[in-house]
Amino acid sequence: MNNIREQIKDKKKIVVKIGSSSLQHNETGDLDYIRLEKLVRELCDISNQGKKVVLVTSGAIAVGKKAVNLKTIEGQTQAEAMAVKQACSAIGQARLMMAYQKLFSEYNHVAAQILMTKNTIVDNLNRYNAHNTFTQLLKMGVIPIVNENDTVATYEIEIGDNDTLSAIVAALIDADLLILLSDIDGLYTDDPRQNPDAEFIEQVDELTDEFMNMGKASTGSNVGTGGMNTKMIAAKIATSSDVDMLIANSRDIGVLHRLLEGENEGTLFVAHRDESFDLPEFVQNLHKN
Repeated sequence: MNNIREQIKDKKKIVVKIGSSSLQHNETGDLDYIRLEKLVRELCDISNQGKKVVLVTSGAIAVGKKAVNLKTIEGQTQAEAMAVKQACSAIGQARLMMAYQKLFSEYNHVAAQILMTKNTIVDNLNRYNAHNTFTQLLKMGVIPIVNENDTVATYEIEIGDNDTLSAIVAALIDADLLILLSDIDGLYTDDPRQNPDAEFIEQVDELTDEFMNMGKASTGSNVGTGGMNTKMIAAKIATSSDVDMLIANSRDIGVLHRLLEGENEGTLFVAHRDESFDLPEFVQNLHKN
């Protein structure tokens, strides 16, 4: 088993996802700059090792909400609530990128923004162009920062959570490894916050229905959109596309370099290329089942 962990050291193209709850202070909802700064430093260090790295970040809506002093995202109608959410995203995404740009430039790295919707993957030309953009940015040594384009995304074209989005990005760019930084240590047999007897699972060699169903019973923080269910969907996309995936706790951002040194933290989902897996078709059918 440890042999697979050892091989993680050799991964060359890595996608890292961080969730909203990992980026902000629980008490206030404001950005946690110490954690953000540590994340950027870790990513720059990965890049300095000659590896290619992509960041999928949440947090735009939360940052936007905070900027205009909104406590909740509500509206008289569903359409109004959606407009409020999208307005918050428009404000927050610019602020979030400003913080990232500033921090990355302190370590002499260039960051770029890529905003995606379902259409980016489902439409053949869009997908081809997105792939080329990522390829070119990584060739230039730039660190792409990806988020869902919440400003225009409606239910029909939204991916809906960044666990799924990060796996889609990993599949699109033929990454070697996807790391989901979350507020949980990894996969358990049950929700450890409710069941003290829940057992930790270090490695998943094959993603059976039993594992997929484990995710359905649990949802995570009230800040992000993803619980364990979205992480299992991400694992399905990643492993089927020949990408190893790790879930680890973002409590200590330093977990990133420890994982890349092959240390045994988090849950490792081992890649199993599925020749019948069709990424555009899978994305097209998200939310339908």
